[in-house]
Amino acid sequence: QVQIVESGGGLVQPGGSLRLSCAASGNIFSIYTMGWYRQAPGKQRELVATVTSGGTTNYADSAKDRFTISRDNAKNTMYLQMNSLKPEDTAVYYCYAEVRDLINIRAIAPYWGQGTQVTVSS
Repeated sequence: QVQIVESGGGLVQPGGSLRLSCAASGNIFSIYTMGWYRQAPGKQRELVATVTSGGTTNYADSAKDRFTISRDNAKNTMYLQMNSLKPEDTAVYYCYAEVRDLINIRAIAPYWGQGTQVTVSS
């Protein structure tokens, strides 16, 4: 089994910053692409940013120049530094990871965390 746990969400004023963390644990052989997605009330889940195991990053237009995704492969951990937050960034943020686990080592499976709430409001 693989567990994905997000942390770091909370309430922040517009213009403020938050740093989200995502930790993967369990029977992990290797982790490939990891990413952050978000879902606002009444909207579909959308991509925020992704990072490959080699460090290549990709950002949604809404996240460019404000958010920075990074990961620590040795710790199976990923981060999202969010600056200049806006009310429209309010959403549940989900961590995603493509994992090859020790039980089914021939397959790469997607795993999701339970999400962490980010609220940007004055």
